Amino acid sequence: MKKREFLKRLALVGITAPAFTKLENIVSATNHSSPKALAENADFWAKIRASYRLKPDYINLESGFYSIQPEETLEHFIEHVREVNYQGSYYMRNYRLENKARITAKLADMAGCDPDELVITRNTTESLDTIIGGQHWQPGDEAVHSNQDYGAMRNMFELVERRHGVARRIIDVPQHPKSDEEIVEAYASAITPKTRLLMVCHIINITGHILPIRKICDMAHAKGVDVMVDGAHAFGHFNFSIQDLGCDYYGTSLHKWMSVPLGAGFLYVKRGMAEKVWPLFASQPKDEDDIEKLNHIGTHPAHTDLAIANAIDFHNMIGGERKEARLRYIQNYWTDKAREMDHLVLYTPKARQRSCGIATVGIKGMEPADMAKTLLEKYRIFTVAINGGGVHGCRISPNVFTSTEELDVFISALKSMG
Repeated sequence: MKKREFLKRLALVGITAPAFTKLENIVSATNHSSPKALAENADFWAKIRASYRLKPDYINLESGFYSIQPEETLEHFIEHVREVNYQGSYYMRNYRLENKARITAKLADMAGCDPDELVITRNTTESLDTIIGGQHWQPGDEAVHSNQDYGAMRNMFELVERRHGVARRIIDVPQHPKSDEEIVEAYASAITPKTRLLMVCHIINITGHILPIRKICDMAHAKGVDVMVDGAHAFGHFNFSIQDLGCDYYGTSLHKWMSVPLGAGFLYVKRGMAEKVWPLFASQPKDEDDIEKLNHIGTHPAHTDLAIANAIDFHNMIGGERKEARLRYIQNYWTDKAREMDHLVLYTPKARQRSCGIATVGIKGMEPADMAKTLLEKYRIFTVAINGGGVHGCRISPNVFTSTEELDVFISALKSMG
């Protein structure tokens, strides 16, 4: 192979990806519009929708588990798969680590932290279970979490309870709080002198409730308690900086609201906190405060790492503020109407600042599984049933490709199911 062609192929697996030319042209034509005004611009979001290949069999209102990639991101990902496969071990030995470091830096810039405080993982569960399982637990230590937390992390706390004699103090998060202080007090009331770690959701996955993380962190720190935040549904959903949250640990999945291929997430560990965590898998000797000691998982798909850069480019081109405004607009578009129907129960706070794109609705007297089944089989609307943590209904998580016409179909279905 000629040297020029060889170098050209190497460039394909770097983090500099082909431009999203079509998307760039769409966005540049609306730079004069504010995010709030653009949120209601149906023509603009119809053009964004065209970036996705959507299955016509049903209306997809379940982006919370896994959000499909726009076609251009998908094509970049496929090219990464081809190129890594083409180069094989040569890429893995010569360029994988360098590219991963560059992508980590790009991810950290978006997250609002330093690159040496963040590692790429496979998902939120891996990120947060690393912290829960890696604490230097002693018998009699206590941990605080809520009934509304994600099952995988609650299961991990149960495991350390059985293994190390850790006591769990579990709270219920107020569904419709009158103030931030009501939420903060719910967590504060569970803390004792034995509490070592508090886990809190940035946005609760079963209700879409955004919690006042900074206030909870400040309260916990004043009592000498470390805070771990489950940000599975927050990153790429609404704008924030991790350092502004004041937490000690933060984990998220990138295959949700960032539309990265399956198998990507990250773990943030505040500088100075890594020394308090045992790695779950042994690595070569590293400094106790080196977050890399927590990231040894063996060989994993390098092409997925590369696609993170493409997903960030797509997100940034739309603009985080525009995306947040649109997601909040379409959630309120249907929930405002649903709140007027007496046969429905809304589990998401009405206050605009306490939610964004996700909301959960139930039908009085109907089991969540039956509600989800009816929506899919009768109305061709795909959702997910939620039945636990005080929530009994279907979680609705539309995306930037969701149209108000689709939500009108959903609203009409809710009316007829009364």
